[in-house]
Amino acid sequence: MRRLLLSLSFSLVCALGFSQPKTVSVLGDSYSTFEGYLTPDTNAVWYFEKYDSRHTDVSDVSQTWWHQLIKKQGWQLLTNNSFSGATICYTGYNKEDYTNRSFVSRMKNLGCPDIIFIFGATNDSWARSPIGEFKYENITTEDLWSFRPAMARMLQWMTRRYVNTQIYFILNDGLSPEVTSSAKTICEHYGVPCICLEGIDKKSGHPSVKGMRQIADQIVKNLK
Repeated sequence: MRRLLLSLSFSLVCALGFSQPKTVSVLGDSYSTFEGYLTPDTNAVWYFEKYDSRHTDVSDVSQTWWHQLIKKQGWQLLTNNSFSGATICYTGYNKEDYTNRSFVSRMKNLGCPDIIFIFGATNDSWARSPIGEFKYENITTEDLWSFRPAMARMLQWMTRRYVNTQIYFILNDGLSPEVTSSAKTICEHYGVPCICLEGIDKKSGHPSVKGMRQIADQIVKNLK
């Protein structure tokens, strides 16, 4: 009798179309941070609960682009591995070694989500990291100090590792022409949709409350 009831319950769930919400992980930089909502929690943060109004008007996690997006879509956050100032490649500001905070180094720590949003390349542009050459095979550790091969390695590894996971790359507006065009080209090579943002409102170079809403809205529009 117990087995019959379990079978009937399972059949009813399937018939009504009930399912678990999709899980989402974020691999990002300062644009995707918020104090207390990062894994690991030692990552550098730009957006804080006790915010400085001189730098931003974002004061609550519910105002972040990813929180708004997940709520709108009925999804569930699995991991937010974002690190303020992070470059995709190993070369950071003033040519410093950003290996530990780079996207390439953090891409393995996202759990097993249904969807991944990669929001990067902003700091590679701002820090004027070496652009490098387009390279899709035999990428060496030395190559990872430059943007193009580092981004290629990231998408190559992630598309193979996160099987049956939908991966999207979010590209900021106002970046250098080289970084912008290169990111689009590399995304196309690996079949990763590139969501190109437009006209995002910012304060101190970072999305304001309005900008966060614009990002979420533009992502939803591109998903459709």
